[in-house]
Amino acid sequence: MAKRSFRGKPKSKPKMNPNNMMAQVQKMQQDMAAAQDSLADEIVAVTAGGGAITIEITGHQRVQAITLNPEVVDPEDVEMLQDMLVAAVNQAIEQSQAMAAQRMEGLTGGLDLGGGLGDLLGGLGGM
Repeated sequence: MAKRSFRGKPKSKPKMNPNNMMAQVQKMQQDMAAAQDSLADEIVAVTAGGGAITIEITGHQRVQAITLNPEVVDPEDVEMLQDMLVAAVNQAIEQSQAMAAQRMEGLTGGLDLGGGLGDLLGGLGGM
């Protein structure tokens, strides 16, 4: 195998411009803040108990409405209704959190914001 001659300095990677990087981080932070704000207006509707209960919840995990099918209101079995409400609220919260995480992931491109970058961005990605 023949040796290759080395001529000149090896090519180096282009240096990152700190100003450009900071501008990108600031833009990402602004986009994430806007996405966080818009989550307050996005609503997830979840049904439980075969459609007996419907929960509407925002992307900020604020319950907006609980609708009960009158047929499930049985004064003799309040415990079943309570159990269905708990299940429905928990399912709604989980779906709302998943929606919020999906929106944030779309902005960050899958970056792990749990570490230092998340702190730099004001903790907006740590959902």
